Amino acid sequence: MSIPDFQSLMRPLLALHEDGSEHINRDLVNALAKQFSLTDEERREMLPSGRAKMFDNRIGWAKTYIVNAGLIEAPKRGISVITEKGRQALKEHTDRIDLRTLALITGKPSRGKKSDATEEIEATSEIEVESDETPEEALDNAYQKIRGSVEREIISKILSNPPDFLERVIIDLVVKMGYGGNRKDAGEAIGRSGDEGIDGIIKEDPLGLDVIYLQAKRYEGTVGRPDIQKFAGALQGQRAKKGIFITTSGYSKEAREFASKIDTKIILIDGPMLAKLMFDHGIGVSASTTYEVRRIDTDYFDES
Repeated sequence: MSIPDFQSLMRPLLALHEDGSEHINRDLVNALAKQFSLTDEERREMLPSGRAKMFDNRIGWAKTYIVNAGLIEAPKRGISVITEKGRQALKEHTDRIDLRTLALITGKPSRGKKSDATEEIEATSEIEVESDETPEEALDNAYQKIRGSVEREIISKILSNPPDFLERVIIDLVVKMGYGGNRKDAGEAIGRSGDEGIDGIIKEDPLGLDVIYLQAKRYEGTVGRPDIQKFAGALQGQRAKKGIFITTSGYSKEAREFASKIDTKIILIDGPMLAKLMFDHGIGVSASTTYEVRRIDTDYFDES
């Protein structure tokens, strides 16, 4: 069974409180996972950002909304209990409780002034009421779309530059990742070797106790097994144990299988992975807009 969206979790979460007892967050998560027959793998699935487990995150948002609507309350940290308003909601909405339902339940108090819960729900309902994504998922997914677009453009920019531009990219990247010593050392090492099948040699550690041999191919065609075999042969000629093969395109299945089976350790970096590494290490990209997402510090508000 797939992981339910956060709105589908609202009523089941509220129903677990129907006995009137105080409930611990972790027990609620486990009970809902069992109720929806989630596998261990589904429970471990992370948000696109990798910052939190998706199922736990969705329960957290479902709880946030029903707390704001006054259906449950938290007498102390990590504990929740149903309110009379919550009991009434379960009786009146036997099939489903979602954002639209919560907007109806909260309503408008006298004098036309909205409650804090209503204001918060209505402020987000216009965007989320037709979406199964939590606000955090929506933010993460939007980030991944922007990132994907930038990464594709990175490869396009590399291909539009002269062939030796890839050497500059590799120098900047390996130094930023902590290899190659300083930029001068890396620049001298890459492109210096005259051995067939090897484009450069970089230090694996600052002292140069071990080295890594490089091969780079800047083209749009798929790199096949013969290219990797040639590189492996060149490494054997140098009695080298480690190599990195970098391309702006991709590798055939046979090439990847060959690299995984030989004794020499060869890392294959294709276009998407190269773009990802450049993005992660700030090579050829700059920050556009930064959003800092804050969470409530429960310890601050805990009087116990």
